[in-house]
Amino acid sequence: MSDNLSQQVSSIIAKYENPEESLIAVLQDVQSVQGYISEFAVKIITELTGIPSSRIMGVASFYAGFRLKPVGKYRIMVCMGTACHVNGAERIGDVVKRVLGIEEGDITEDGLFSWEEVACLGCCSIAPAMMINETAYGKLTPDKVQSIIATIREEESR
Repeated sequence: MSDNLSQQVSSIIAKYENPEESLIAVLQDVQSVQGYISEFAVKIITELTGIPSSRIMGVASFYAGFRLKPVGKYRIMVCMGTACHVNGAERIGDVVKRVLGIEEGDITEDGLFSWEEVACLGCCSIAPAMMINETAYGKLTPDKVQSIIATIREEESR
């Protein structure tokens, strides 16, 4: 994997005339390949470009769109925006935590799920809401959340 990642990062960097000026785009491309930005990827970027790892990590940790830890095959984002909050988002987060058996930001042992709370998904009209990868689920209840996760687990076990 490390040689493959090195080659992938090298090709990403080669696309940019000035990787330091394009650091956000470089990091987005690395994340799209790896699913997150690993310490190893940062090391490779530093070695190939001379950009200090502290600068790379500063950018990666500042922007919410970057992940510094791996995520599950199914990334659950529970909305905590105002509309969702007043409609029970905290309860939804509690159910996700209980059903998955992991803390926010962690990944299930089987690698299938990770979950996090996000500021807003822009799905206010269907609050409370969550997204799993690119699919939005709304008007959630604890039972509905359990059912959605159970359905995904069932499909994965086939």
